[in-house]
Amino acid sequence: MIYPELSLLIDGEWVSGGGRATVPVINPATEEVLGHLPLATKADLDRALAASQRAYPAWRAMAPHLRGRILHKAAELIYERREEIAWLATVEEGKTLPEARMELGMAAEIFTWYAEEGRRAYGRVLPQRQPGVRMTVVKEPVGPMAGFAPWNFPLGNPSRKIGSALGAGCPVIVKPAEETPASALAIARALVDAGVPAGILNMVFGVPAEVSEHLLRSPIIRGMSFTGSTVVGKQLAKLSAEGMKRTTMELGGHAPVLVFDDVDVEAVLDMAVAAKFRNAGQVCVSPTRFYVHESIYERFVEGFTARAKALTVGNGLDEKNRMGPLAHDRRLPAVLNIIQDAVAHGATLHTGGHRLPGKGYFFAPTVLSKVPNTARVMNDEPFGPIAVINSFTDFDEVIVQANRLPYGLAAYAFTQSAKRVNLLGEQIEAGMIGINSFTIAVPESPFGGVKESGHGSEEGIEGLDACLVTKFITES
Repeated sequence: MIYPELSLLIDGEWVSGGGRATVPVINPATEEVLGHLPLATKADLDRALAASQRAYPAWRAMAPHLRGRILHKAAELIYERREEIAWLATVEEGKTLPEARMELGMAAEIFTWYAEEGRRAYGRVLPQRQPGVRMTVVKEPVGPMAGFAPWNFPLGNPSRKIGSALGAGCPVIVKPAEETPASALAIARALVDAGVPAGILNMVFGVPAEVSEHLLRSPIIRGMSFTGSTVVGKQLAKLSAEGMKRTTMELGGHAPVLVFDDVDVEAVLDMAVAAKFRNAGQVCVSPTRFYVHESIYERFVEGFTARAKALTVGNGLDEKNRMGPLAHDRRLPAVLNIIQDAVAHGATLHTGGHRLPGKGYFFAPTVLSKVPNTARVMNDEPFGPIAVINSFTDFDEVIVQANRLPYGLAAYAFTQSAKRVNLLGEQIEAGMIGINSFTIAVPESPFGGVKESGHGSEEGIEGLDACLVTKFITES
């Protein structure tokens, strides 16, 4: 397959060249330059804003089932082009082809979901308080939106922001990650080919801080969705507050995993290792802090370590490999430093902890145990192939540990006790909890966190509602 020419999408036009600054796009498995990405100028951003504003009334007025037909067609085109698009996600981000295909399926399902859910932005009629007076509540599109998506899910993350906005009747300007542009552009091309009108979907790239500030300072933008770090999310929330813009924030996580003594240890290990090292641990909901009951602790650590050592790490295009590289060279020292800090604080390193030799940003799957809370890895999101395994003895004690951090995106627990399942659901502080499962994200369910992991949700009816405003009308 051939890597495509990169461009911007502004007002229905694929824009490149013109003396714009460019940045190289690197294949993390080979360190080769795939292409050069043009960066949007301020004039480009102003043009995208003007296009969104101009196109909004017609898109808003279009019947929801007609908008839905376009989104359904886009999903069909994504499926038709699945091997090409999955290949792009793998060469740009590094994840294995099977993982890229799964992500592509998720992206297509998002458009299918919002194609239908956009038809169900229901209002309601209130009971009369007096004869001849009608009181109604209606939901309306918030207006042009901005979406900022990271590199770790280069197909799914942009699709979440595009699908909800378009399904609700809003135009959207999306800035995906500069590390993975062709993946996002392939999604955009499917939407354009499906019939999305010019100006409704604009896709730009550039210096993240400059693009976000320019878009969010514009009064044209009325809502914003961001996926990324808590630090950046707080900055964008402040900027959005100046214009009282609606915000959805899916920020950092540090997911605990509670493993009790009544589980099938081998079955949990099989699931846990696969979930931990998916996308080389570069997943906001990745299981990170494993708290294992002391009666099965040694067996769990040994089994986890053996499985981690057995993982085949290499180019994601080779389907025998189970884990690809880190997405870019900046992740290598970040992951190494956090491991070295843990060992310096007394943690036991069972396997990994080093970059693999040769070309590419490959890092060995790493297992740490007996890590004190003073170590950085117990407090900062590692966002890499690092599993931390500590023991516990008491239910109340482990709940305290699970809720100790300011993050509350995802959490997991494994037990066969029905009573314990109920208590875990009640007491763990997280926006998403998987009990006896690591599957916590489907298009019809809300995806979002609490505390410093953000607010609002993408996907589900909640994702559509984030793009709508509520209006109350009295008629007499």
